[in-house]
Amino acid sequence: MKIGIYGGTFDPPHLGHMEAARTALEQMNLDRLIIIPDCEPPHKDLAEEAATPQQRLEMAALMADGLGPRAEVSDLEIRREGKSYTADTVEALHETFPEDELWLLMGTDMFLTVQNWYQPDVAAFSRSEEDTQALFEEQSQYLAETFHARTTVVNLPKVTEIASRDLRRMLASEWTGGNVDPAQYLWTPVYGYILREKLFGTQADLRHLSDKHLRAISYSMVKAKRLPHIKGTEETAVALAKFWGVDPEKALTATCDNFIQRFAAVEADAQASHTPLEEL
Repeated sequence: MKIGIYGGTFDPPHLGHMEAARTALEQMNLDRLIIIPDCEPPHKDLAEEAATPQQRLEMAALMADGLGPRAEVSDLEIRREGKSYTADTVEALHETFPEDELWLLMGTDMFLTVQNWYQPDVAAFSRSEEDTQALFEEQSQYLAETFHARTTVVNLPKVTEIASRDLRRMLASEWTGGNVDPAQYLWTPVYGYILREKLFGTQADLRHLSDKHLRAISYSMVKAKRLPHIKGTEETAVALAKFWGVDPEKALTATCDNFIQRFAAVEADAQASHTPLEEL
């Protein structure tokens, strides 16, 4: 089995992460992609406004769910606590999957310095035209000769260029008159989760939500496989509203509100009966 390992802080996971993961799944023909949020990144300090490890894990799980059945999230580094060293993670995964082919996915900067910290099989994301072929070929040859490491380049035909720190600022500024919509950089369920948890300075009043925020929150409460059904229901509600001469926006709001109320009721039943929410 061919397994990709995609680690990071994911604070928050954004469309750039998601596009890179999806491209790796397809270009490398991976059987599984394991997304692993770190507990404490060893190369930088977490921002003061950072989400908790558990919140980052839950956001990464939403992203993995949107990537399909071959993607999953692991709490390996969060359970281990302390600094999250990739070498320890790869060693643990080799013990779990001794007969499988493991590929460590990373960006250009890490790929060009990976010899300084570990020597696994590596797949590097080429994010832009600035990632020159000559640099990659030279580094690949060095890693092969020095560490007998296999390398490959995952070319990203489309990538959302955004730094997580800039995205956190955008999320906070949405409530203070900012003119950039952070939702354009986020998988809608992740955006909804951020609003629900009031992360990164967001200040959504859950009693008085805009249609955009209401929709995002409703999407964050269900599995990705349910989203086509929800979107179809929204489209039908709007079409019926137009046919009967009712305000389409009110019909759309009522549809989202209905899903949220149904989810809340099922969530309460799950807690009362100690039944996993997804089973209900």
